[in-house]
Amino acid sequence: MTDDMLDDTSATPEPAREGKVEALFFKSRNVIITGEINDKVAHRTVTHLLALAEESDDPINIYISSPGGHVESGDMVHDVIKFIRPIVRTIGSGWVASAGALIFVGAKRENRYSLPNTRFLLHQPAGGIGGQASDMMIQAEQIRIMRDRFNVLFAEATGQTPEKIAEDTKRDFWLTNPEALDYGLVGKMIERMDQLS
Repeated sequence: MTDDMLDDTSATPEPAREGKVEALFFKSRNVIITGEINDKVAHRTVTHLLALAEESDDPINIYISSPGGHVESGDMVHDVIKFIRPIVRTIGSGWVASAGALIFVGAKRENRYSLPNTRFLLHQPAGGIGGQASDMMIQAEQIRIMRDRFNVLFAEATGQTPEKIAEDTKRDFWLTNPEALDYGLVGKMIERMDQLS
């Protein structure tokens, strides 16, 4: 018998190992969101959340590290976090920006955590405006409506006023971990999993 045959990992086909890891990960009730927020990320995340909610009412942890992305995709995940029965805890790691921050505040403040080196970025929604003059006016109005909605949503999530959110996010508004805690964006800074409660 060769050394290779004694190595259990070499005897297990790669797809089987991946399937086993996915099954174990599902049981952990953890969801990971990384990279750009788009319709594929939203679909995958919401599918995972709904499946976990169907399985039991135990808490679900969402780990987020994202530069942001498509607002409506962020809205979808944000709303489903509030929609399902289980408590959802969001944990920021790396950076949580724009649509990533929108997802992050889907959890109640007491269920929003951040790891030590996390940074946060809030800013006004933006979009390219083009086409006929009448279409550009419609697009500009939709951006204004979205901006006003964001101001109210983040005000409710943080305890700040909509006016304060509007003023702070006129430009990119970066927050360190302690600043995000003081601002009401984060409920608790943690370093270890056993600090989740």
